[in-house]
Amino acid sequence: MEVLLNDFSPGLFIVQTILLLGLIFLMVKFAWKPILNSLNERETGIQEALAAAEKAKADMQNLQADNDRMLQEARSEREAMLKDAREIKEKMIADSKEQAKVEGDKMLKQAQAAIESEKKAAVADIKSQVAELSVAIAEKVIKEELSSNDKQLKLVDTMLSDIKLN
Repeated sequence: MEVLLNDFSPGLFIVQTILLLGLIFLMVKFAWKPILNSLNERETGIQEALAAAEKAKADMQNLQADNDRMLQEARSEREAMLKDAREIKEKMIADSKEQAKVEGDKMLKQAQAAIESEKKAAVADIKSQVAELSVAIAEKVIKEELSSNDKQLKLVDTMLSDIKLN
């Protein structure tokens, strides 16, 4: 420190002070405003970027809310469609069962009618055959019974005795 005080020169001090003040003046005149402007621009840019980020965040939240709402609507629409499909399926099954029952009843009635018709035809055919057989048997019996005169007279007597006169 003593060395500094011994080497101190007032002229040099004044010149250095003038140079320092001149340098500060030049810096203020030419460099200070561009530096402040660039700092202000940077600060403005950062604030705008922050505002844009906030806006983007808000937009993203809005989009997320819209997506959630659309997803919920799609789910409810899907559920409604599935419900409608189930109802249509159940209705179709019920209609098919009802139609099958009606067709089955119709076929059963037709089968019963056909059976009844066949039964009547078979009974009529059997009656016809029985009648033919009866006539054939009666014819053979009568031929046998009436083959001789004695037998004819005996038959007439038997029949007359069976008949009661009032």
